[in-house]
Amino acid sequence: MAWSTLHWKSDILGKQTTAEVLLPETGKPPYATFYLLHGLSDDASMWLRRSRIEWYVRDLPLIVVMPDGYRGFYTDNDHGAAYARHIGEELPACIERTFHAKAERGARAIGGLSMGGYGALRVGLGYADRFCSINSHSGAVGWSNMTDGDDYWKAAQSLGWSPEFTEELKRVFGPSPVGTAHDIRALAKKAKKASRLPKLLLDCGSEDFLIEDNRAFHAALTSAKVPHLYREFPGAHTWDYWDTHIQDALEFHAQNLGLVRV
Repeated sequence: MAWSTLHWKSDILGKQTTAEVLLPETGKPPYATFYLLHGLSDDASMWLRRSRIEWYVRDLPLIVVMPDGYRGFYTDNDHGAAYARHIGEELPACIERTFHAKAERGARAIGGLSMGGYGALRVGLGYADRFCSINSHSGAVGWSNMTDGDDYWKAAQSLGWSPEFTEELKRVFGPSPVGTAHDIRALAKKAKKASRLPKLLLDCGSEDFLIEDNRAFHAALTSAKVPHLYREFPGAHTWDYWDTHIQDALEFHAQNLGLVRV
C-alpha cells in the first residue's frame, strides 16, 4: 500500500483539514473507496496508529480514506459545522478528483468506531444514494434510542456525564434528535422506503459500555423490518477489539463492493 496525507481546504468547515489515505498497489484503477471514521477525541491518524489497517487491505484493490471528524459526530450540528455534508458530499468529491477513485454508489463504503460508528450510519443512511454498505463498531447510537429530549439529557447527566459534555452534545444534536436528520432509525426507514438501503453490519463487544445502546438499536431496526447484520463478540471499548473486527468489516465491504483479493 502507498500512504498519503491529504491536506485540503474544506469550504463547508471553513478551514484546512486532513485525511489519511491508503492507496492500493494491486488491481487496476479506478478503485472503490472505503471511508473509515475515528472516535471521539481521536483524529485522522488514529486508525493507522492503533490498528493494522494498512496490512489488512494490502491485497485489496481499495482506497481507504480516514478523515478528521473533530468532535462533531459526523452530523450537521444544530449549532456548528455541517459535518455530514462535509463527509457525505465534499470529501468524496475531493477524493474522486484527486485520486483514481470511482465516482459511483456501488464503489463507496463507509464505516467507523464509537462516534465514527454512529457517524458512518448517519452519513451512509443520510446519503443512501451515495454508499452501498455501512459498518459500525461499538457505535455511539444512544441518541437514536431516545424518546424524549429533555428526559434523555437529564438521564445522560445521571450516567455521570459532565454538564459541559452534555451541553456540547446538545449543541451537536439539539434538544431532541428524534425525527430529525440526526435520527438514524428514521434515516434507515426512509432509505428502506426509497429502496436505497445500504447493506448494514453492526457489531459491539459484550463488555462494552455501549452494548445496551447497540442492542436497543438492533431491536429497533428489527422491529422496523430494516435488513441488517448484528453481531456481538467478547471485548470492550478498546483498540484490541476494533483491530480484530475491522477485518470482518473489510470482508463485508469487499463482498458488497465486488472486490477480489489479489
